[in-house]
Amino acid sequence: MSDAISASTSVSEDAFPQPNLTAPQFTVRAIATGMLLGALLSLCNIYTGLKIGWGFNMSITAALLSYAFWRSLEGLFKTRNWGMLENNINQTAASSGASISSAGLVAPIPALTMITGQQLGWGALALWVFAVSLVGIIVAVGLRRQMLLVDRLPFPHGIATAETIKEMYAVGAEAMARVRVLLTGAVVAGGWKAITELIKLGKLTLPGSLSTAPGGVLAGKGITKLSLKNLTFAFDPTFMMVALGALIGFRSAASMLLGAVIAWGFVGPWALEMGWATPGKVAPEAMWYRAMLKWLLWPGVAMMVTASLTSFAFSWRSVLAAVRPRSAAKTPESAGVGPTAPVRADEVPRKWFVRGLVVALLLAVFCQWQFYDIAIWIGTLGVLMTFLLAVVAARVSGETGLTPVGAMGKVTQLMFGVLAPGQAAANLMAANVTGGASSQAADLLHDMKTGLLIGASPRLQTLAQVFGVLAGSLAGSAAYLILIPDPSSMLLTPQWPAPAVAAWKAVAEIFAIGLDAMPPGAITAMIVGGAIGIVSGVAEKTLPKSIVRFLPSGSAVGLAFTIPGYYPISLFIGGLAAVIATRYARNWADRFLIVLAAGVVAGESLTGVALAIHKVLAG
Repeated sequence: MSDAISASTSVSEDAFPQPNLTAPQFTVRAIATGMLLGALLSLCNIYTGLKIGWGFNMSITAALLSYAFWRSLEGLFKTRNWGMLENNINQTAASSGASISSAGLVAPIPALTMITGQQLGWGALALWVFAVSLVGIIVAVGLRRQMLLVDRLPFPHGIATAETIKEMYAVGAEAMARVRVLLTGAVVAGGWKAITELIKLGKLTLPGSLSTAPGGVLAGKGITKLSLKNLTFAFDPTFMMVALGALIGFRSAASMLLGAVIAWGFVGPWALEMGWATPGKVAPEAMWYRAMLKWLLWPGVAMMVTASLTSFAFSWRSVLAAVRPRSAAKTPESAGVGPTAPVRADEVPRKWFVRGLVVALLLAVFCQWQFYDIAIWIGTLGVLMTFLLAVVAARVSGETGLTPVGAMGKVTQLMFGVLAPGQAAANLMAANVTGGASSQAADLLHDMKTGLLIGASPRLQTLAQVFGVLAGSLAGSAAYLILIPDPSSMLLTPQWPAPAVAAWKAVAEIFAIGLDAMPPGAITAMIVGGAIGIVSGVAEKTLPKSIVRFLPSGSAVGLAFTIPGYYPISLFIGGLAAVIATRYARNWADRFLIVLAAGVVAGESLTGVALAIHKVLAG
């Protein structure tokens, strides 16, 4: 998010403080608070991931919420002061638990179910996502010294969290004000979500229609007009997508609106006229999302994949830096850092790392073999590839703040599409290990950057990460199974567009079934979409930033091909509102915009999960 990137400029190049080993850190209440918040916030990321394909770093949200809770108890019951280092353990556990969605719950796991029908039970699913995340934690432990102390990569989300924690303990009133805004957004958004469900308030129709071509395929079926609602253009009455638009920024939001107009306003109707896509129920109020998606997802996925991989290819310097040996002569040594820097206090012991490495490797290979019948040699190769690719992903995340989870997964999918052709489970779940481990490795390194800046113990943060992913695995797996009991019928629908699932499923199907299974005209559309994604990725990395900010994002445009048109409309409204607020109320926006948007997302998503649970219990 924008506050994370900007905060990176405020960190000095002075020596990092040694860990404070006397102040309370890994206390029962710190780890319990982090696990509870991680479990709750994991539901938010699963909900938003199945809606729009994105998850969010929850470190700052967790730090603010825990600060408000324990400071309130301190005032009421004179409890012990909720210290900065305790809060750091809390946010470490909470952020790792919240990011459990990237361990497969919103992409390869449901994609495999849609292809093969296989659905794991709660215990097996929780063990699977925990094993995937554990690989990432071990990778991060092995990388900490090189990336944080030797290379001194910024890891901007970690810097932003450190700055926020320092600020809240320096100016407590400001922290409480931000918490009040966050909670207000959550309560209002959650309450309104409940009301819309209670009164069955649907999407608000936009006026207007498109005429079909005389003598065309649609006209031959008696369809002379397409309402905008047929084409998925409407107003969503809830607030979450508006808030997400504020979080992702105006460029991405505007790119998605442009993509929606192209996809659902021009390309989709053209595919209908050609007979390549089939219309849905013939009624002005009906949405033809799922019928048209069967064709539109192919150019959209091609655009997303090529744009992501092209952008990642321009990180070749980071890739080389991640895999080549480091020379002491080429790395500056000052302020107690560098290749010859002494081992800092309370580092993770080497024996912990070696034992953890063995456990993570064996557990990940065992789970692939036991749950998905993946050959042991394929599972082992997949985990070994994961260690390499997670290193690359963590370095890119450290330099940019963006973790290329999708790109890492696609690289593994392509590799196993060649090594194990026709095996959907190997294609998806080996890649699941890579993507999920990359996300957790980056998450822990951002958290360790926070700890490094405030004098926390890296050993205790590692333990907190393990407890956090345990809580997230248990809660997130349960939430996923309750929300989506039948992925085949529920996903890739207007209610659950699940664009990440569509992308992973499409790539797996190409290798498992072949190009012959694609609808007419889809191959040509993929070529065009892929070319646009490549051009977009090249332009984004080579043109001046002053020009790039006015160019559409290929990934965002491609994403709009896989979600109904009313989501980009809401996202654009949120992105535009954020621009206006930043321009005309800069002080307020700097203080409250991000936390307000985060509160709205959390409130609506948690209410949505609660409503789903109520529906299940009510029978």
